[in-house]
Parts: sequence; structure tokens; C-alpha cells
Amino acid sequence: MPAASRSAPARRTIMIDGYNLALERGTGVATYARNLSYACGSLGYRTDLLYGIPSSTAKDPFFREVSFFATQPERAKWSTRFARDLHSLTTPFLNPRALSIPVSGRVIIDQFANQMPHFDHIWNVANLFDRAFTLYYAYRLFSTVTGMDRPDLMHWTYPLPIRLKNTKNIYTIHDLVPLRLPYTTLDNRKYYFSLINNLLKRADHIVTVSESSKRDIVDIFGYPEEKITNTYQAVSIPQPLRDKSDDVVRQEVEGVFNLPYKSYFLFFGAIEPKKNVGRIIEGYLSSQVKEPLVLVGKPAWKADRELRVLSETSHGDRVRRFEYVSFPFLVSLIRGAKAVVFPSLYEGFGLPILEAMLLGTPVLTSDRSSIPEITGDAAIHVDPYDTRAIADALQTLSADNALCADLSTKGRRQAELFSPERYRERVAALYDRLLGPAP
Repeated sequence: MPAASRSAPARRTIMIDGYNLALERGTGVATYARNLSYACGSLGYRTDLLYGIPSSTAKDPFFREVSFFATQPERAKWSTRFARDLHSLTTPFLNPRALSIPVSGRVIIDQFANQMPHFDHIWNVANLFDRAFTLYYAYRLFSTVTGMDRPDLMHWTYPLPIRLKNTKNIYTIHDLVPLRLPYTTLDNRKYYFSLINNLLKRADHIVTVSESSKRDIVDIFGYPEEKITNTYQAVSIPQPLRDKSDDVVRQEVEGVFNLPYKSYFLFFGAIEPKKNVGRIIEGYLSSQVKEPLVLVGKPAWKADRELRVLSETSHGDRVRRFEYVSFPFLVSLIRGAKAVVFPSLYEGFGLPILEAMLLGTPVLTSDRSSIPEITGDAAIHVDPYDTRAIADALQTLSADNALCADLSTKGRRQAELFSPERYRERVAALYDRLLGPAP
């Protein structure tokens, strides 16, 4: 008789929330969630995604797929939000039900190719995250979700007031900026403090992206250090963009942006108080370096205050601004810069810094929060509150080509410590610790 066949062991399932994955232009947290999904796929886990897109709840699976990919992550009309919030407040004990979103190939999603995370299955609960925040704000209750396959582990990539039953729930807390620098955000501080406090009580484990963030959680909330794991983040840029020739990069920088190749300073990120753009501009103008300063970023909270010096001074075309640049062109802008200037007041991790280092661009950055542990000796560090220190560092970079070459070499080497391969090792160790060794 033939030997009895042995079925392959079932793969463990990791579910990841899509709270930030649905953002059209992406954020650092969206990049984190995407990279986590890639790591899970590479490690052999079945990877499910749980979205909260306001798409159709139709019975027909194909139409649900159509609606899911047609929905843009824009703010709903106030009347729609009011009706949705009223429903959440008047039905607080009804757990929302997830619907399966097939990805059949009949809907062409090439448009999203660069944004799509890795997944084996997609689930969606219409307006899940908005409803969960409304419910918590009113009643201090955590939402839960029904109607989907139970994962072995639910990894929430953001502090969300949601918890799945009958499985382990872990949460990534990237930083505590609303509590450490309360004057730099629009968060409701009382609500945020309550949410983090309650989340820590309910979580099976906490994940952070730096030792700095881990220390903040331990110090502020008295949370047990052994219940927190720092996995850092992965820094990765598609290889075709990294392999683009210097001649092509030069053509794009000069032809599209009218900028001198390797002879401008670059900041990229949101224009808001934490990013310290106002002091960057003041330090740059007072430095009198010949290279122009390029700012790439969408205006956010208090952007007018950060950019005020531009409207009140005469600077000709020394400072150039672009609100949005597609990612391929942004990579060329980073590669074509003399240096990236990023003296942020506070970062949980500081992904833009490592992206610049991975591409071999020198970095001028801050000596605060997680940044020194991420950059090591591969960047110039300054007091971010000292505009004269920023100016002096810019003058040094402008004049010292040998230093720039040295920082470029060190930066690439430092960025390798945060490669996708290293990140997978840290994620695997975390999941094995929580679930036991893989079968």
C-alpha cells in the first residue's frame, strides 16, 4: 500500500490593520505597515488586512471589489459624518461585521502597484476606524469586529481603540509626541492620554520603532519593559529607482525642477511645527550659502507660521517649494541633493533620514529623540532649536566636499542596519516569542 500522505501544516495568520494603508499619498506609518506586510509574507505567514474604507456592503463579491478600489480616502461630507457618528453613539454594543473583499483580477489595480501591501486576503468594515474613535471618545469603549476568520495574531500598526476577541492583540506605538511635545500637534491630549493608558492595559504586547520611544512608554506610564519590543523599521527603496544612472538623475533634477545637480539642500516632509521647517529656513538664509534650499511637503498644522519668514523677507529664488512630488521624482531629488536637511524636534524613528542615507546623500539632522540611535556617526547632528548651529552646519557641508563624501559612505553602511532582511529577523523573533516557534 502507498504510504499515507501527510498534509502540510497550516500557515499561521497575521492580520494587519489598514488604518494608514488607505492614505493616498502615504505617511511614515503607512510605509511601516506596508513593510510589515512584506516581512510577514517573506516569513511565510498568511497575511490578512483589515481596512475601514467606506465602500459598499453589497452582497455581490465583485461589486464589493469594485467599490473597494473605487473609494478614495477623502473626508466624507459633514452630514455623512454626523449620521455615521450618531449611529456609533446610539448603537455602542453592536460589533461591526467584516466583509471579504475579493481581488479577482477583473478590477485593474496597476494604478496602486507601488502602494499595495502584501496580502493573502482583504477584509473591510465600512468606516471602522472613524466609528471606533467616535465610540471611544464618547464611552471609552474599545470596538471589536465579527464575521471574519480569526487570525493567530492581530498586529495593530497604530494606537487604535479596537481589539479582536480570542486572539493575541499587539499594538505599535511609534512615539508619544502628543505628550512629549504637546504644542506641536492638534491631538486632544486628554483623550490621547486616556487611549494610550487603556490600550496598554488591554494589549498582549507593545511594539516600538526605537529605544527612545520604548523609554518614553516605560517612563511616562510605568509600563513593564519586558512587555515592549523594539523592532525598529525597515528602510527600502525600489531597486530600479536606486539603480537609475547619475546622468538620468541629473536630467530629471535639472529638466523637471530646474535645480543644479548636487548643488542644493533638500527638506522633504510635512510642513508642521515638529519638523522644524521655520528654523531650517532661518538657519539657511542666515548661512548665506550659495546652494538653493528646496522644500518638498504638504502644508499641515501651523504651516503658515513655519513659512512666515518666506513671506516677510526678500530671498529671490533661493528657497524653492513643491507641495507634492511623486515618489520616483522624490527619489531623484534626494539623490541629486548636496545634503538632506532634517533637524526635526522629535522623531519616533525618522524614516526620511534613513532613506537619504540609503541613497548616499549626506544628512544634517537633530541630536534629539531617536535620531542619534538611528544615524550613529553617519550624519551631522545639531541642536534643532539653535538656528545658528543649523547655519554653521550648512556652511560646513557647502564648503567641505570630502566630508560630504565621507558621510555618503557612512550613511549607506548605517542604512544597511535597517534593511528589510534585518527587519524580518526582528519581526520573526517577536512573533516566535508571542506565538511559539513556527511549526
